[in-house]
Amino acid sequence: MSPLKKIGAFTAALAAAFAAAYGVGSAVAPVDGGSTREAAHASMADGDGHAEQGPAAAHTPGGLQVSEGGYTLDLGTASLPAGTRTTLRFVVRDAEGAPVTAYRTEHGKQLHLIVASRELTAYRHLHPTRAADGTWSTPVELPEAGGYRVFADFTPAAAREGLTLGSDLAVTGSYAAHALPAPANTATVDGYTVRLDGTLTPGRESDLTFSVSRAGRPVTTLQPYLGAYGHLVALRSGDLAYLHVHPHEEAEGTAVPGPEVAFTATAPSPGTYRLFLDFKVGDRVHTAAFTATTTGHGH
Repeated sequence: MSPLKKIGAFTAALAAAFAAAYGVGSAVAPVDGGSTREAAHASMADGDGHAEQGPAAAHTPGGLQVSEGGYTLDLGTASLPAGTRTTLRFVVRDAEGAPVTAYRTEHGKQLHLIVASRELTAYRHLHPTRAADGTWSTPVELPEAGGYRVFADFTPAAAREGLTLGSDLAVTGSYAAHALPAPANTATVDGYTVRLDGTLTPGRESDLTFSVSRAGRPVTTLQPYLGAYGHLVALRSGDLAYLHVHPHEEAEGTAVPGPEVAFTATAPSPGTYRLFLDFKVGDRVHTAAFTATTTGHGH
């Protein structure tokens, strides 16, 4: 394929991926390799590609910016093939451009890496390893072609607060659009049924409780995972804003394992969100996914 045709094929596939992310269309198209950056992210950046730091930036939800607070997510892997196990590499750089090599431990890890498709139908929660030079790497296999977002959730040792930085990733292959699953308060994964109780209210803390059962019986053998009996990631449909979610039990062993895991989450705006709950049973981590819409107007 000639260079011009490759550019055309990638542009068409990228348009299809973003249309699907917003619930538009169901066409099938090829995806060619390449790096992408939304115009929305460019509008928040200065001439050097760094996000502006100011009052507006301070209230931007996590994951929408590649740079914040003097730190930048430098994604060394621009594209990956669908359905193939390969290595994803990246570096977190400080304001001087130097790789960050000192981090605080949060929820049992120095850095949490989330990879999600723009349509929020594919999700991976990864824990990469860091080399002495500050390069992070992790094996990953992403199931379908299309546009993805990579989120690095971490706290540098020199920073007061944690950061969530985001960057785009193209997954190549034959692309097929998927609609966002309809809202539901139950999800089934690996033979377990998970029920969600609670709703998101814009601009206000909301309590979300998940109960796990199997064959109609409550599961009381949940194992600690990342310092609690469950880990929850919430992403806003459309722009994939990353919500900060906190478990009610922060420390491992502070509660008796039971069928319920509770969290506090704050939705920054009205809309539709995708919730991914990781829980551990029998030394295996399972992920239940929910689509949730906000209720009320918050304050």
